[in-house]
Amino acid sequence: MPPGPRLFRPGFLGRAARMVAAAMGLWAAFMPAAGRAAAADAAMPSAVVFAYDRFGEDQTPSVSIRIDQFEAHLEELTSGDYQVLPLPRILEALRGGKPLPDRAVAITIDEASRSAFQEAWPRLKAAGLPFTLFVATDAVDRGSPNHMSWSEIRQLAAAGVTIGALGTSTQSLVPRSPGEIAADLRRMADRMKAELGQRPALFAYPQGEYSLAVRDVVKDLGYAAAFGQQSGVLYPQADPWGLPRFVMNEAYGSVDRFRLAANALPLPVSDLTPDDPLVTVNPPPLGFTIGDGIGDSSRLACFAAGQGRTVLERVAEDRVEVRIKDPLPPGRARVNCTLPAGEGRWRWLGVQFLIPE
Repeated sequence: MPPGPRLFRPGFLGRAARMVAAAMGLWAAFMPAAGRAAAADAAMPSAVVFAYDRFGEDQTPSVSIRIDQFEAHLEELTSGDYQVLPLPRILEALRGGKPLPDRAVAITIDEASRSAFQEAWPRLKAAGLPFTLFVATDAVDRGSPNHMSWSEIRQLAAAGVTIGALGTSTQSLVPRSPGEIAADLRRMADRMKAELGQRPALFAYPQGEYSLAVRDVVKDLGYAAAFGQQSGVLYPQADPWGLPRFVMNEAYGSVDRFRLAANALPLPVSDLTPDDPLVTVNPPPLGFTIGDGIGDSSRLACFAAGQGRTVLERVAEDRVEVRIKDPLPPGRARVNCTLPAGEGRWRWLGVQFLIPE
């Protein structure tokens, strides 16, 4: 087996939204990199964000975590090695280059399912851990027995839970036109304003899927940040409307994987190509320029879902191209790149592609 971990899975703002957006502003550039990787890490604030959906729903293991797995995650997070912070606080620190504690973590939950309210919320409240809930509004409006009610969501908001937006549904936005996407997200925001008193400032792409066109609509609508489901670590130069999260479900929810992700460090890159996750050439010609001060980049390894370790070609001193051998199958596909950072920690870059049928 090759070295390294192989984790695969892929102008209407209200007052509160304007406050978050103002705090975000333009994301700051990297601090000057130090000569050693450890010094660079000390200078660069970063954070890991986890994404959950449903809890203890064995009939949907691809989007659900077992309760014993979730409890093991909470035990790890409350061990004293991590700082679990509200997501808006992390975003503000990243935007301003302000310090964050080592192993800063945020928790997010998508969809507002009934099991999130009945199983996750009491455990998170008892542990004193903040989290963000991304709401899909149509299921709540229908009074679905598998989802929270607006009254329950208001209860969470009153308790300090950050409420973000997932869309009107959990269906991917990628197949729709920009006009349809904008209309759908405006309708969703209007419902949240009517029920919660404010429009959302943070967005999570349904199923983690987005194209460059979808990203641009979300940005133009004024969202301060948007999150996918590609693995990786938040850092100041990361695209605010394409931020990564480590997804937790039954298959990928072991405490060992959780601990590995919670200890991850950023793998800063620039000039990532292709810039659109929606693939037009398959296999996609993946390439990026590695940031300074990250240690021995010769130990970088990249893994394509279903294909294992890829061949890397260094076309310049800091420019790497990933040679994906075979075309990726239709749907979501991921490439994860890792670099050992010492003390059992790994730098992490995840890229998600969407391959048309």
